[in-house]
Amino acid sequence: MDSQIVSHTGGCHCGRVRWKVHALSSLVAWNCNCSDCYMRCNTRFIVPSERFELLGDSAEFLTPYTFGTHTAKHTFCKVCGITSFYTPRSNPDGVAVTFRCVDLGTLTHVEIKQYDGKNWESSYSQTGIALCSKGVD
Repeated sequence: MDSQIVSHTGGCHCGRVRWKVHALSSLVAWNCNCSDCYMRCNTRFIVPSERFELLGDSAEFLTPYTFGTHTAKHTFCKVCGITSFYTPRSNPDGVAVTFRCVDLGTLTHVEIKQYDGKNWESSYSQTGIALCSKGVD
Protein backbone atom coordinates (compact mmCIF):
# COMPACT_ATOMS: atom_id res chain seq x y z
CA MET A 1 0.00 0.00 0.00
CA ASP A 2 1.48 3.34 -1.05
CA SER A 3 1.64 6.01 1.60
CA GLN A 4 3.12 9.47 1.71
CA ILE A 5 3.46 12.14 4.34
CA VAL A 6 0.53 14.56 4.09
CA SER A 7 -0.88 17.38 6.19
CA HIS A 8 -3.83 16.23 8.28
CA THR A 9 -6.01 18.69 10.16
CA GLY A 10 -8.36 17.97 13.00
CA GLY A 11 -9.48 18.90 16.45
CA CYS A 12 -12.06 18.49 19.15
CA HIS A 13 -15.84 18.12 18.89
CA CYS A 14 -16.74 21.79 19.43
CA GLY A 15 -13.97 23.04 17.10
CA ARG A 16 -12.21 25.29 19.60
CA VAL A 17 -9.10 23.08 19.56
CA ARG A 18 -7.63 22.76 16.07
CA TRP A 19 -4.30 21.40 14.89
CA LYS A 20 -2.30 20.29 11.89
CA VAL A 21 -0.11 17.20 11.84
CA HIS A 22 2.24 15.85 9.16
CA ALA A 23 1.95 12.07 9.02
CA LEU A 24 1.54 9.23 6.58
CA SER A 25 -1.75 8.92 4.75
CA SER A 26 -1.74 5.21 5.66
CA LEU A 27 -0.63 4.76 9.25
CA VAL A 28 -0.52 2.62 12.37
CA ALA A 29 -2.69 3.60 15.32
CA TRP A 30 -2.38 2.14 18.79
CA ASN A 31 -5.32 0.90 20.85
CA CYS A 32 -4.29 0.87 24.52
CA ASN A 33 -5.96 -0.84 27.45
CA CYS A 34 -4.49 1.31 30.24
CA SER A 35 -7.11 2.69 32.62
CA ASP A 36 -7.32 6.10 30.87
CA CYS A 37 -7.24 5.02 27.21
CA TYR A 38 -9.61 2.12 27.85
CA MET A 39 -12.25 4.35 29.42
CA ARG A 40 -11.97 6.94 26.63
CA CYS A 41 -11.62 4.33 23.86
CA ASN A 42 -8.66 6.34 22.60
CA THR A 43 -6.88 4.93 19.55
CA ARG A 44 -4.04 7.13 18.38
CA PHE A 45 -1.06 7.43 16.09
CA ILE A 46 2.20 8.97 17.24
CA VAL A 47 4.39 11.52 15.46
CA PRO A 48 7.52 13.48 16.39
CA SER A 49 6.48 16.67 18.18
CA GLU A 50 7.94 18.85 15.42
CA ARG A 51 5.34 17.43 13.03
CA PHE A 52 2.45 18.72 15.16
CA GLU A 53 1.18 22.30 15.21
CA LEU A 54 -1.55 23.74 17.41
CA LEU A 55 -3.55 26.28 15.41
CA GLY A 56 -4.96 29.69 16.33
CA ASP A 57 -6.00 30.27 19.93
CA SER A 58 -6.49 26.54 20.63
CA ALA A 59 -4.09 26.56 23.61
CA GLU A 60 -6.49 28.68 25.67
CA PHE A 61 -9.12 25.93 25.46
CA LEU A 62 -6.85 23.08 26.64
CA THR A 63 -6.63 21.59 30.12
CA PRO A 64 -4.00 18.99 31.10
CA TYR A 65 -4.52 15.82 33.10
CA THR A 66 -1.80 13.54 34.47
CA PHE A 67 -1.76 10.48 36.69
CA GLY A 68 0.60 7.66 37.72
CA THR A 69 4.11 8.63 36.63
CA HIS A 70 2.83 12.04 35.38
CA THR A 71 4.90 11.56 32.20
CA ALA A 72 1.88 11.47 29.89
CA LYS A 73 0.26 14.86 29.49
CA HIS A 74 -3.36 14.22 28.54
CA THR A 75 -4.86 17.38 27.07
CA PHE A 76 -8.55 17.86 26.58
CA CYS A 77 -10.82 20.66 25.48
CA LYS A 78 -12.27 22.69 28.39
CA VAL A 79 -15.52 23.10 26.47
CA CYS A 80 -16.38 19.70 24.97
CA GLY A 81 -13.99 17.41 26.88
CA ILE A 82 -12.47 15.68 23.84
CA THR A 83 -8.83 14.56 23.95
CA SER A 84 -7.84 14.98 20.32
CA PHE A 85 -4.10 14.74 21.10
CA TYR A 86 -1.72 14.36 24.04
CA THR A 87 1.90 13.68 24.98
CA PRO A 88 2.18 9.93 25.61
CA ARG A 89 4.28 8.25 28.29
CA SER A 90 5.70 5.92 25.63
CA ASN A 91 6.87 8.86 23.52
CA PRO A 92 7.39 12.01 25.62
CA ASP A 93 9.22 13.51 22.61
CA GLY A 94 6.15 13.03 20.42
CA VAL A 95 2.45 13.69 20.13
CA ALA A 96 -0.28 11.06 20.12
CA VAL A 97 -3.15 12.07 17.85
CA THR A 98 -6.57 10.48 18.19
CA PHE A 99 -7.12 9.21 14.66
CA ARG A 100 -10.91 9.66 14.90
CA CYS A 101 -10.31 13.41 15.42
CA VAL A 102 -8.62 13.80 12.00
CA ASP A 103 -10.79 15.65 9.48
CA LEU A 104 -12.12 13.41 6.72
CA GLY A 105 -10.27 13.12 3.43
CA THR A 106 -6.56 12.62 4.16
CA LEU A 107 -6.34 9.23 5.86
CA THR A 108 -6.31 6.39 3.35
CA HIS A 109 -5.81 3.47 5.75
CA VAL A 110 -5.43 2.92 9.50
CA GLU A 111 -3.92 -0.30 10.83
CA ILE A 112 -4.78 -0.72 14.50
CA LYS A 113 -2.25 -2.40 16.78
CA GLN A 114 -2.78 -3.32 20.40
CA TYR A 115 -0.74 -1.82 23.23
CA ASP A 116 -1.01 -3.55 26.61
CA GLY A 117 -1.05 -0.51 28.87
CA LYS A 118 -2.07 -2.65 31.84
CA ASN A 119 1.38 -4.24 31.52
CA TRP A 120 3.07 -1.06 30.33
CA GLU A 121 6.76 -1.94 30.74
CA SER A 122 6.64 -5.28 28.93
CA SER A 123 4.47 -3.87 26.14
CA TYR A 124 6.82 -0.91 25.72
CA SER A 125 9.83 -3.17 25.19
CA GLN A 126 7.98 -5.60 22.88
CA THR A 127 6.03 -3.32 20.54
CA GLY A 128 8.57 -0.85 19.17
CA ILE A 129 6.20 2.02 19.97
CA ALA A 130 9.15 4.21 21.05
CA LEU A 131 10.23 4.48 17.40
CA CYS A 132 6.98 6.24 16.44
CA SER A 133 8.21 9.64 17.64
CA LYS A 134 11.60 9.27 15.94
CA GLY A 135 10.32 10.05 12.44
CA VAL A 136 10.81 6.49 11.22
CA ASP A 137 8.05 6.19 8.64
